[in-house]
Amino acid sequence: MYPQVLFKNRKPDRIASMEEYRENGGYEAMANVLKNFSYKDVRKLMLDANLLGRGGAAFPAGRKVMTVADDAPFPRYLVCNADEMEPGTFKDRVLIHADPHMLIEGMIIEGYSARAEKGIIFIRPEYESAARILDREIEIAKAAGYLGKNILDSGYDFDIVVHRSGGRYICGEVTAQLKALEGKRPNPKQPPPYATEKGLWGQPTVIQNVETLVCIPHIIRNGAEWFRNLALTETGAGTKIFCVSGKVNRPGCYELPMGIRLSDIIETHAGGMREGAQFKACLPGGASTAFLTPEFYDIEMDFETLKKAGHRLGTGAIMVFDHKTCLVAATLNLTEFFARESCGWCTPCREGFPYLRDLLWRIESGQGQEEYVSTIKQMCHHLWNAYCAFAPGGIAPIESLLAYFKDEVEAHIREKRCPFK
Repeated sequence: MYPQVLFKNRKPDRIASMEEYRENGGYEAMANVLKNFSYKDVRKLMLDANLLGRGGAAFPAGRKVMTVADDAPFPRYLVCNADEMEPGTFKDRVLIHADPHMLIEGMIIEGYSARAEKGIIFIRPEYESAARILDREIEIAKAAGYLGKNILDSGYDFDIVVHRSGGRYICGEVTAQLKALEGKRPNPKQPPPYATEKGLWGQPTVIQNVETLVCIPHIIRNGAEWFRNLALTETGAGTKIFCVSGKVNRPGCYELPMGIRLSDIIETHAGGMREGAQFKACLPGGASTAFLTPEFYDIEMDFETLKKAGHRLGTGAIMVFDHKTCLVAATLNLTEFFARESCGWCTPCREGFPYLRDLLWRIESGQGQEEYVSTIKQMCHHLWNAYCAFAPGGIAPIESLLAYFKDEVEAHIREKRCPFK
């Protein structure tokens, strides 16, 4: 059994109270930081710990906050990205339902490192229960003196509010999220300037994912070396929340060391493949990652290891498919999602996804033609010219379908039907 850090207070039927969180060392890191640390000390410790953003981009969290210049204007903002609309991903919801004060403490410390005065939790509308939990627990933390003016007589002021999203996948993108908070249409924009220079309402803004923020109190309490040593690979650090779904016996959310092998996650923790099912492929990090085939079954689930193999860990949401699953149909389903969720700002994305969806639908329904394969490849190439990372992520399953399962696509075209039906 691997050590549970983020899920230490997780209970099967309720959230952990503030008292239970404090009994296990909760808010000690915050008190220590406000008393003994400079904001630069916090930044350095996060960088030394090699804490990479857990939202999918894997950008060093310490380096991100370091891009807020010392002479940057005030007020400054910290935004917690709890939008989590990546298909197959539900770790942030589970973390909030398990231990909301861990997120609150992480936000206070991160806010201190950025010298921010206001924290905003941007949460998807489907997570209303999580939003209500946060609303309630923020008030409890405030009553205890952990939020508001002059926290613990330190002279530091910080408050948190919960903002319900309008509910679009694109709102998870940093610049689109800032526009949504400002009440504008959430079309991404290309930096510079970066959000840490000119973000929310033109002020310096740091945006971090829920899972990233909850790691911070533990790093402060136990040190950078301890955090790095939690991983099973030299390039990794800390634990990772893996969301496992699909053709396994025990789908769920598991906290495991960064760098654990995919086979260990599926066989040991997710209970193995369902009876009669054989592993065919999986998406390792949500819908915007490429299929991993059986040759990658023992790969170490670490950002760097997957990158070297030409893949991405993404959010760590593992969607498992068995030998009876039609991957053309699965890819069509994902493409339907991306076609619907495109913000429509740029032509490659707006026009490309409906076109790809139509071609995949024709192939799946027995109306495919041989030339469709080359047309799909060409269209995927065009989508790399889209304005933001939405389209390159969305075509990852399509490109890997053609790379690893082209024979399955050709069988649909040759037989003029889906071979799996």
